[in-house]
Amino acid sequence: EEVARSGLAVAEAHRRLGQVEEADRAWKASYRAARSAGATGAMAWALWSGGTLARQRGSLRLAFRLLWLAAELGKRGGDVVARGYSLAGLAETGRIQGDYETVATLHEQLLAEARARGEARHTVWALEGIAQIHRNTGQLDSALGMFEEAAVLAGDADDRRGRAWALRGIADIVSLRDGATERALGLLAEAEVTCREMKLSSALAYNHKMRANVLFRAGRYEEAREVYEQALGEFRAMTEPRGEALAALGLVKARARLGRDRADTASELDELRGRLSRIGLLNAREMVEKAYAEL
Repeated sequence: EEVARSGLAVAEAHRRLGQVEEADRAWKASYRAARSAGATGAMAWALWSGGTLARQRGSLRLAFRLLWLAAELGKRGGDVVARGYSLAGLAETGRIQGDYETVATLHEQLLAEARARGEARHTVWALEGIAQIHRNTGQLDSALGMFEEAAVLAGDADDRRGRAWALRGIADIVSLRDGATERALGLLAEAEVTCREMKLSSALAYNHKMRANVLFRAGRYEEAREVYEQALGEFRAMTEPRGEALAALGLVKARARLGRDRADTASELDELRGRLSRIGLLNAREMVEKAYAEL
C-alpha cells in the first residue's frame, strides 16, 4: 500500500507540471500496486488521479468513467476523503462539459459538506465551481461575489492555488461586465506570480488565455493575438486539447479582427467546432456559432 501511495504522489507531481506521459504511467503503477495489496482506498486514489489527468487531457468521457469508479471504490473502502475528491472531480468534469443542470446540485452539496466540516480548500474549490456555472449562465453578479469570497477564504487558508484561480475568475467578470481592463490585467498578473512560483503549468496557460480574452474585449487585437499564440503553445506542450482548442478559437477571432480572409476564418471555425465536440464539450456548437455571429 505504501508503494501505491508514493506512486500516487509521483503521478500528481508530474500531472501538475504538465508531464502527461509520466503522470499516466505513475497513476497506473500506483493502481496496480494498490490492487496487489488489496488496498481499496489506495485503488480509489489512483483512479481519482487517472480521472483528473484524463480531464486535463480533454478525455472527458474517460474522466467520468475513472472518477465514477474511484467514488465507488472510495465508498466501498470507507475512504470518505477519496470519495469526496472523486465526487468533486465528477462535478468539475460535468461543469467543463457544460452539463450545468446535472452538476449544479452536486456542487451545492459538496459546498455545504465542506463548510460543515470547516475544510477551507474544499470550500474554495466548490465556491469557484458554482461561480463558474453562474458566470457561464449569465449570472455575473452572483458569480463575482462567490469568486471574491473564494479569494478571501483561500488567502486566509494559505491556499495559493485556489486564490490564483479565484483571481482569474474575478478578472474575467470585471473585464466582461465592467470593461475594467487594467484592473483585470492586474489581477491576472498577481495570479501569474503564484502559478510560476508553484509551477502550475495548466493554471498558468489558462491565466494567459484569460489575459488574451481581456485584451480582445478591450479591442487590443494584436496584443490578444500574441498572448493567444503563447497560451496555445503552452497547452500543446502539455497535451491539453481543451485548452488548446479554446486558445485556438480565441486566436481565430483575433486574426479575423486583424483582417484575416473571411473564408479562411470560416474554415478554421468549422474545424474547431468538430474538435470541441470530439472532446465532449456540450456547448461546442454554441461557442462556435457565437464566434460566427461576432465576426
